[in-house]
Amino acid sequence: MSMGEKNWFQLAVRVKSSVIPAIMPRVILCTALGILVSLFHIQGLFLPTDTLSYFIFPDLVLGLLLVFRTNTAYDRFWEGRKLWGTLVNTVRNFARQIWLLVPEKDISDTQGKIAVLKLLVAFAVATKLHLRGETINAELEALISPEQYEKIKTMNHPPLEIAFWIGDYLQDKNKKHYLHIYQLTALYKLLDTMVDALGACERILKTPIPVAYQIHLQQILLIYCLILPFKVVDNLEIFTGLVVAIISFTLLGIEEIARQIENPFGYDENDLQLDVICQAMLRNVEDLISLPPSVQVYDPDIKTKIDDNLLNFND
Repeated sequence: MSMGEKNWFQLAVRVKSSVIPAIMPRVILCTALGILVSLFHIQGLFLPTDTLSYFIFPDLVLGLLLVFRTNTAYDRFWEGRKLWGTLVNTVRNFARQIWLLVPEKDISDTQGKIAVLKLLVAFAVATKLHLRGETINAELEALISPEQYEKIKTMNHPPLEIAFWIGDYLQDKNKKHYLHIYQLTALYKLLDTMVDALGACERILKTPIPVAYQIHLQQILLIYCLILPFKVVDNLEIFTGLVVAIISFTLLGIEEIARQIENPFGYDENDLQLDVICQAMLRNVEDLISLPPSVQVYDPDIKTKIDDNLLNFND
């Protein structure tokens, strides 16, 4: 058996990260109904099977609704992933340009560059917390100064405040003639891209699929699963429960997958791994800071202090 086939079978029997735990109670309920209907049928009790066997219209409607529901949810998931990919690349480019373009004439310049690179990661972390509706925590505290941390706890929109601090840094370097106006404009475009990604993620978060649509789909799905045993019991008899279990597992699973991925910024197993993405950004910045900066100092004591500061940040 090849490695690909082995992985396929491992995924086929995998329960973790699947929707099985979420839909199993509903599947068991539908299966129990199917078994009960088959027992009544075997006992010769009257069941409206002839009437319900021609009940085809909901089959078509349910199929169309499920396809639309799944496609809409996946579009939201994929758009969220593209936005976070844009944010990752923008942070990398932003950090690289600041580290290479901004000159360092004393130790405070190096410290300032390290601080603003940490702010880039802090923006991503604050965006993650904002999208999840969480308060400021230790993960963000480790990336900003104590004064900034106390201030940001009072802000209604932490990511925008961090973007404002990054913009202040760029303006300050321009006033000191560390950045040319063209360099400042290019860096501001990167900052605008980060804020645009934040706004687009907020649009996904704050524009959920209409509740009426979700309710209607689930009502039709429930009706279909309840009448399904009556439609198939004449032909399947004792196997009615098994077939109902398979069909309900399929339909309810598709609907549950769509429900989980429609908001890709949460904690569901199938949501975007935002914690992993933020950690990757932090490692990228740490790797960049480990490279020799554009230091323009020649005092050995100052150079030693800069190297010690880099080691402390990596620690």
